[in-house]
Amino acid sequence: MARLAFASSPPLASARTLRRHFSIFAAADPKTSEMPRLHHASLEVIGGGTDRFLPPLKDSLSKPYDAFPLIGFNSHAETIYAAFYRSVPFVRLRRECLRTKDNGSVALDWVAGDDSCLPPESPILILLPGLTGGSQDSYVRHMLLRARSKKWRCVVFNSRGCGDSPVTTPQFYSASFLGDISEVIAHVGDRFPRANLYAAGWSLGGNILVNYLAQESHNCTLSAAVSLCNPFDLVIADEDFHKGFNNVYDKALSRSLRRIFSKHSLLFEDIGGGFNIPMAANADTVRDFDEGLTRVSFGFKTVDEYYSKSSSSKAIKHVRIPLLCIQAANDPIAPDRGIPRKDIKANPNCMLIVTPRGGHLGWVAGERAPNGAPWTDPVVMEFLQHVESCETINGDRLLEDVHQIQV
Repeated sequence: MARLAFASSPPLASARTLRRHFSIFAAADPKTSEMPRLHHASLEVIGGGTDRFLPPLKDSLSKPYDAFPLIGFNSHAETIYAAFYRSVPFVRLRRECLRTKDNGSVALDWVAGDDSCLPPESPILILLPGLTGGSQDSYVRHMLLRARSKKWRCVVFNSRGCGDSPVTTPQFYSASFLGDISEVIAHVGDRFPRANLYAAGWSLGGNILVNYLAQESHNCTLSAAVSLCNPFDLVIADEDFHKGFNNVYDKALSRSLRRIFSKHSLLFEDIGGGFNIPMAANADTVRDFDEGLTRVSFGFKTVDEYYSKSSSSKAIKHVRIPLLCIQAANDPIAPDRGIPRKDIKANPNCMLIVTPRGGHLGWVAGERAPNGAPWTDPVVMEFLQHVESCETINGDRLLEDVHQIQV
């Protein structure tokens, strides 16, 4: 189908948004009769969008979730093994530093060489790592490789100070701040106006992503998204963070936050206000860091208010694009009881997969275990490829059809 050119053609952002209304992913009635089981009994699969999203994943999800012996028996063993012993594939990256409207900076890492070997309409996957994470992390690198093997263009969004991203103002990022992700998605869309945009986020990156989807709601320019090991309810996550062995993760993450802060501490000298810079600089827990710096930076009176109002569990009901959430029932950092199952079941755009094991950012299972890609990677790509296949009709971009419908 040749594209018809009209002087009154709508802006690309509008066309991407309008596509939601003409998508063959028309929302099904979540009250329809239950489908025959297409997944293995070891997996929990629920959601208002299950009737549309589960069938394409049945080959992967019909197999039992078999955690790797010795490693997968314990959530902490799996979490730690994945963090320290999972392979980190070599990927040549090209960095682009993006200056934001408030004069802050984030770093976008693109796979080098993609501009010359991928067509401009190739689908784009934007990756959001977890707290203090970046393009150097193993789970990010494995996802990059899998998506790139499917001819997708990939870019890692390194938040302020993460992945050696520059910090140019006395502000980092938070679970509530959506300004940077909004600008990044708009920037990527402007660079590749003919491509469909997708995003996947892990842990805090997943929480930020789901909050963004809710904020944009019907106006979201992403075609679909994936959230992995999302803490969802940050109040519950904070409660569990201070229990037993979880203190090890709390101290490790606070140490990473202190390290990032120390590199840019001069920006915060004499900042005044309600900041407690010594507390942030010497934080022994993530909560201490958030009390001294984060909650003040983003206008919250208390840390508990920050956690409550930043929780993406309250955002699920407002998501209007296909969203796959993958969680592990034994995740020590993203507690199972924080998952907003009721809202996921009620939303025809959402599907949730809960594995019996997996730890946090672990999922040491599947054919690539124990040192290769997480069990989740092929499931994520099958979901995204299914959505992408439905975003094209007989090889023509659905975007073109939208232009014609609007005129």
